[in-house]
Amino acid sequence: MNLKLDSTVTLNNGVKMPQLGMGVWKVNNSGAAQSVEWALKHGYKAIDTAKQYGNEPGVGKGLQQGFADNGLKREDIFLTTKIFNGDQGYQSVLDNFEGQLKDLQTDYVDLLLIHWPVDGTYLDTWRALETIYKSGKARAIGVSNFNIERLQDILKHGSIKPAVNQMEFHPLCQEVDIKNFCDEHDIYLEAWSPLGGGSVLKDPRLQQIADKYNKSVAQVILRWDLQRGIITIPKSVHEERIVQNADVYDFELNEDDIEEINGLDTDKRSLWYGDFFWSGNPDGYKDSVEDWKD
Repeated sequence: MNLKLDSTVTLNNGVKMPQLGMGVWKVNNSGAAQSVEWALKHGYKAIDTAKQYGNEPGVGKGLQQGFADNGLKREDIFLTTKIFNGDQGYQSVLDNFEGQLKDLQTDYVDLLLIHWPVDGTYLDTWRALETIYKSGKARAIGVSNFNIERLQDILKHGSIKPAVNQMEFHPLCQEVDIKNFCDEHDIYLEAWSPLGGGSVLKDPRLQQIADKYNKSVAQVILRWDLQRGIITIPKSVHEERIVQNADVYDFELNEDDIEEINGLDTDKRSLWYGDFFWSGNPDGYKDSVEDWKD
């Protein structure tokens, strides 16, 4: 077990959150269950999912099996999920969140996020998250894919400050203005798609840095996240890659290399407001265990 995976950051409400975890975007239920089992086996303390991914039942199954196999309890793991865009609105969120808890086989989550700022409903959705937080069914609440204008809206109209803003963040998409705004307001930036896909992993400048440290490009990127104070949740469905993604605590990037990676930013997003799916499950994954394809 890599004990460094116990490393945490402290959110603005005092809750401690692991800085490195595992995500399960674009993974079906069976794959999510297996990946979560592997993650817990190898010492991961944080798992990130969402109703829109269609794999909350798989994550719940993987958590239960991982608990049993590794002598863990629910409180040993930091679990994040997100409000489905089609469920947004005050009462709708409250009505549907109980189903998410049932699928995840838990009575609370550690972090609950608004998945996307659906215009016209996200302020009502935030009020629902505040209600869930006050009930104890979420230890912290936050947002995802919120730009500065929408963050300001939440700060102006909400009574609880978001603890986290989860954004696409990798060397080619560094969201500098949003990161600075979050820092100024004590909101942690969390990276989804931290490895940025093939174009980032094949970048020769990153490969040169990786060669210097005898590490992979992915490991260099994740180390860069950690040193910049970013919470990061790489996704993998391969056990050896899950292990490799956690092997980032035995080296440290020097300031010159950090600055070189900082200089790769092209503000190139893979997905933004005009592109996202919100009216259904975009990948067609089944929510019912009975529909899993083993």
